[in-house]
Amino acid sequence: MPVRRTNIHDLWEMKKRGEKIPMMTCYDYTSAKILDEAGVPMILVGDSLGMVVLGHESTLRVTLDMMIHHSRAVSRAAKKAMIVIDLPFATYSSSDLPTSLKTAGRAMAEGGAQAVKVEGGRRMGAVVGALVASGIPVVGHIGLTPQSIHMIGGYRVQGRTQEAAERLILAAQALEKAGAFAIVLELVPAPLAEKISKMLTIPTIGIGAGPGCDGQVQVFHDAMGLYEEFLPRHAKRYANLAGSIRDAAKNYIEEVKSGAFPDSAHSFDMDQAIKGEPGPHSPRKA
Repeated sequence: MPVRRTNIHDLWEMKKRGEKIPMMTCYDYTSAKILDEAGVPMILVGDSLGMVVLGHESTLRVTLDMMIHHSRAVSRAAKKAMIVIDLPFATYSSSDLPTSLKTAGRAMAEGGAQAVKVEGGRRMGAVVGALVASGIPVVGHIGLTPQSIHMIGGYRVQGRTQEAAERLILAAQALEKAGAFAIVLELVPAPLAEKISKMLTIPTIGIGAGPGCDGQVQVFHDAMGLYEEFLPRHAKRYANLAGSIRDAAKNYIEEVKSGAFPDSAHSFDMDQAIKGEPGPHSPRKA
């Protein structure tokens, strides 16, 4: 029987039951296979790959072709998890719905994802509505929106004041009304995120938004200890793979230099006749 993939209705039922939804970013085949086998129900092919995979300072230099390339790799490996792909900076807009639809259509059809994610509040309502009307499932994203980092003045918590909190509440409600099936809340005060989560009928996925959200998302390289340059306060390291990989690489270097690797167990022999040695049935000279 074919493997059953997590779908929108599964996530809605998880929220109703009060079952938390784990989500993690992923950008390659091998990691996606591991996460899928571990049972992660949602995988986000995030534009965070621009920073943790490609080494850029922000997500703004990520292109749609880059996103599709990485999403293809993830979709070839993950058979059970729902795959959500980020629509990158400047590829969608409420003022250009045809382009937004074309972008999302390519991301889904060529990237193999089951849903797309868009950043922005009420101004994204028209985009979400147009995509959903065309059969494209959408995850919203409010709070800190990295694609608007220059507009909001850096990586800072959003919604601290009463006015800002009200804007986020209205944004969440607008995205739900437009048809988003889930909303990411990034760097939002925990009490506000919990309030929004209780107001909505769709799941909220928090990142730096406290335990009151319906689910949580973490960047793979942060959680696994692969990205050592910076660890956000909201991230938790569940492993130190960078250290393990570094130690393994040092061990490899030492064995190659000493001649310990490769040994006979990691080498191949030739047929005796080809080597010029007499085989078991070769005539011997007197």
